[in-house]
Amino acid sequence: MSIVLVCGVDEAGRGPLCGSVVAAAVILDPACPIAGLADSKKLTERARDRLAPIIKRDALAWAIAEANVEEIDRLNILHATMLAMKRAVEALDKLPHEVLVDGNRVPDLSLPARAIVKGDALEPAISAASILAKTHRDAQLLQLHTQYPEFGFDQHKGYPTAAHLAVLARLGPTPHHRMSFAPVRQAVSQRCLFE
Repeated sequence: MSIVLVCGVDEAGRGPLCGSVVAAAVILDPACPIAGLADSKKLTERARDRLAPIIKRDALAWAIAEANVEEIDRLNILHATMLAMKRAVEALDKLPHEVLVDGNRVPDLSLPARAIVKGDALEPAISAASILAKTHRDAQLLQLHTQYPEFGFDQHKGYPTAAHLAVLARLGPTPHHRMSFAPVRQAVSQRCLFE
């Protein structure tokens, strides 16, 4: 009897002021359950970093994709997120029978798909996708931190914390900031040291 391949999809990085929005798609192996899967936001960084390589090793298929800052600014964050999710599903090397997407919208796919609100806490495949998306995006922000250490990307991962907003107002945006986001637009009038 053939197994039904269910793909979980989730994103990371809708709220930050900089960097790509990242989506992951994961098809778990029903014969090889992974203990400890949960919404990535409920897990510690250490737990996410421990689980990510296990997911990559044991899943039947997985893929990570993104929409970059230019696409976010051109399309808006919702449409860019849908694009990243679509890219992640299309990058899988196995075709799932159904796609389960965290949230209340589904990207434009040629496969059966449904949205599940709080799916990252309810569906293991979506939990796995949330972990891969989050760890991938966090690694990107750590890389950005090496280029722009004064911004503290290693601490806030691009989210609009008080510290991030203060540096943004003082230094202006980097080329990796989302110009369509209001706090960044406000900082554009400041002298940009990184152009």
